[in-house]
Amino acid sequence: MPIFAPYINSYRRLSRFMAAPINVQWSYDNRTVGLRVPHPSLAARRIENCIPGVDCNPYLAIAATLAAGYLGMTQHLEATAPLDSDGYRLPFQLPRNLDEGLSLMGACEPIAAMLGEPFVRAYFALKETEYEAFFRVISSWKRKHLLLHV
Repeated sequence: MPIFAPYINSYRRLSRFMAAPINVQWSYDNRTVGLRVPHPSLAARRIENCIPGVDCNPYLAIAATLAAGYLGMTQHLEATAPLDSDGYRLPFQLPRNLDEGLSLMGACEPIAAMLGEPFVRAYFALKETEYEAFFRVISSWKRKHLLLHV
């Protein structure tokens, strides 16, 4: 997730009814799920990973998507049935913030092995530095709502 949603504000879009997924379900032509298979002709058939935001590095997002797919195949994971209902009615399956995403990615040894330990260590160091810097700043929202109203 820290590759698909690399910044603190990246997680704002991952909420119900915001035209972004909150889960890792898949379906045909359903924009409320993380993985979507549109219904074009067979020659144009594709899988869309709707989880990455426009603020991610597309090369890293493609690498992470391919790595996850490869790991699923090598671990012989079975696909679930396609979701035929509204994905927003399901519980959240994706991390709600960067800190949670970093914790989950840090605990996933197969993805670290796939992407390379040096890359993962460097990426984590960068993201943790950004996360800590964010919390040292008093935002205008905090100034207005917390200092003046609380």
